[in-house]
Amino acid sequence: MKLNLRVWRQKNAETDGAMASYELDGISPDMSFLEMLDTLNEELIVSGEEPVAFDHDCREGICGACSLVINGDAHGPERTTTCQLHMRSFQDGDTIDIEPWRASAFPVIKDLVVDRTAFDRVIQAGGFITAPTGAAPEAHATPVPKPDADLAFEHAECIGCGACVAACPNGAAMLFTSAKVNHLNVLPQGAPERETRVLDMVAQMDEEGFGGCTLAGECATACPKGIPLMSITSMNKEWLRATRKSKR
Repeated sequence: MKLNLRVWRQKNAETDGAMASYELDGISPDMSFLEMLDTLNEELIVSGEEPVAFDHDCREGICGACSLVINGDAHGPERTTTCQLHMRSFQDGDTIDIEPWRASAFPVIKDLVVDRTAFDRVIQAGGFITAPTGAAPEAHATPVPKPDADLAFEHAECIGCGACVAACPNGAAMLFTSAKVNHLNVLPQGAPERETRVLDMVAQMDEEGFGGCTLAGECATACPKGIPLMSITSMNKEWLRATRKSKR
């Protein structure tokens, strides 16, 4: 395959960026998208140019590091992570635009790498359980109804990649935050901090500068793990419940 790549290049957070064009030939349809970028970087290094900086880690679709906007879509044309996207999703001779996440809360560090520590701070605000449990309890000691367990597992699948923010026209982080809130709030272990968790995490989300949610639904469409849009509704109910209780 021969491809025409238009890649966002930005030296650092203080400088302006721009799209740079590259031609790449000999790409196998069986390559992953990141392997294609590796090939581009090998050619750039050989020619004495600066390689393209991009985030990656596990390359197995479980860590959420591979954050790219490809032809306007978060993670590309398939509902998967960028590392699991293969070049057979494109045609010979295609022009592919590759950009970083676009959100005010995710400033560009270099080229395609953005600072997503805002997500870390949202989790630090309440995405944990502090109740001391001592030694690990017997697995079946705390019965959890299957619907609750299934709901917790569904939300625990969130890998924090930020595709929901990148896809949202408002740059909102409601789907991510709701996944982290609902994951713990439906479990017995999360009950002691149920109210403070949602209030603190939503407050931190707002403080980080994420946009407001208008339920456009693009977040759920782009999510590689299929976190449902109803997750946001559930968190809103939790927030209203906690707000009323805190005012008693």
